Amino acid sequence: MAAPAHATSARRGRVLRALGITPWTQRNVPAQVVAAATSEDVPATAMGTGECVVLLPAGCSPRELDLVGRALMSCGPALARAPRIEVSNGHLPKAPEARAYLVFGEAQAHALGRELPAAVLSRAHIVLADEPNGVLSSGAGKRRLWNALRSLRRALSQPSE
Repeated sequence: MAAPAHATSARRGRVLRALGITPWTQRNVPAQVVAAATSEDVPATAMGTGECVVLLPAGCSPRELDLVGRALMSCGPALARAPRIEVSNGHLPKAPEARAYLVFGEAQAHALGRELPAAVLSRAHIVLADEPNGVLSSGAGKRRLWNALRSLRRALSQPSE
């Protein structure tokens, strides 16, 4: 069945703009271009590294990981895509360099301090939050997490040195 004459795409665009809705169109990208892109072509900041790293205790429950994920998503895509590293037995599996670190728990902060060089630690903005189970169990932990996220966003909004 053909679309009525009054339902043209130009009219639809005018009606949407009148309602305050910005009409978007999907771009068609050839499959060859998508397949040709590799991780070397993408800048490190677009892949979520270099800006912020999140350190979590090992063995977090799915509920705790969901809480962390939702909190990070509320702060925008840069934090939502931040790599999350689990610290087990007081050791980091790798010591990534970043502008800022969001650390859940004092044990993870001590592991970060042991693994990273002093020059990297002095340049980085390190924000300490309660462990995820502490955030789930108390209102004060949630308040401290939101304050930590606000401080982290403020630090990341400053131009890098």
